[in-house]
Amino acid sequence: MAAEHGVGFEPADRLAEDRDSVRRRFWRKAKRVAAHLPFAEDLLAAYYCAFDKQTPRHVQASLLGAIAYFILPFDFVPDVLPVLGFTDDAAILATAIKLVASNITSEHREAARAALKRGVEEAAE
Repeated sequence: MAAEHGVGFEPADRLAEDRDSVRRRFWRKAKRVAAHLPFAEDLLAAYYCAFDKQTPRHVQASLLGAIAYFILPFDFVPDVLPVLGFTDDAAILATAIKLVASNITSEHREAARAALKRGVEEAAE
């Protein structure tokens, strides 16, 4: 995945290339923070779409890049800041979802809702 965008996204690009690492690190962070995220359902739907074998590769790459940015321990606005901490993550995820929205199916959204209902911790297993 070639990076044609500005400064600051290179670590997410590198991480997105390692799907297994994204998968592990995503669930680790999601377990800690999902209950506090107003965009948790969208995040999980994007995750399920990114790892769906029926999803086109370019869509997977876009979503994996956004998810990788979410799981990075450092970013433009540190996640530990109350209220503002996840605004950059939400903006990047919203942009990626808008670009590939037609590929996020009702099944992906239902899986996201089910994961939230069960609790993210159980969904990761």
